[in-house]
Amino acid sequence: MNAVLDSGRETPTLDAVDRRILIACQAGLPLVERPYHAMAETVRIDPDDLMQRLQLLLARGVIRRIGVVPNHYKLGYRANGMTVWDVPDEKVSELGARVGALDFVSHCYRRPRHLPLWPYNLFAMVHGHDRDEVAGQIEAIRACLGPDCRAHDVLFSTRILKKTGLRFDKGQGGAVERSV
Repeated sequence: MNAVLDSGRETPTLDAVDRRILIACQAGLPLVERPYHAMAETVRIDPDDLMQRLQLLLARGVIRRIGVVPNHYKLGYRANGMTVWDVPDEKVSELGARVGALDFVSHCYRRPRHLPLWPYNLFAMVHGHDRDEVAGQIEAIRACLGPDCRAHDVLFSTRILKKTGLRFDKGQGGAVERSV
């Protein structure tokens, strides 16, 4: 599980304990039965305090999300496609919620159009064992969108990229953007 720092915002003032928490979780939570308790031990605070502070960091927007980041290739999914959809702007939230609820969609979000070359405003990541499976998923999304689907496409992954967000430098205590 990774905590993703929101690099789109100015970092609020953090105390020393919050900084230790962010440094401890930015590489991922420990893969143990009680990860928050293990991290609390590393940070040298009570587990309940750690969980409360993480909730506050989420609420303040310092951490955007805490979630599992699976390696789909290791799980046997070789066809990973970002589907892109042109739907009415006034319905994108409603339609995105429907698409995001589909069990084969790992994430779904709105993005700005870049007309005239890029008319798509709804993105949904799907994973399949092969492209035929993904084609079936795309058809299911199209059916879910119904007449609100004006156009769509799919961008297939060709290689795995390691994704990282904003990282805190342990020595200086400041935020440093790293791309790997």
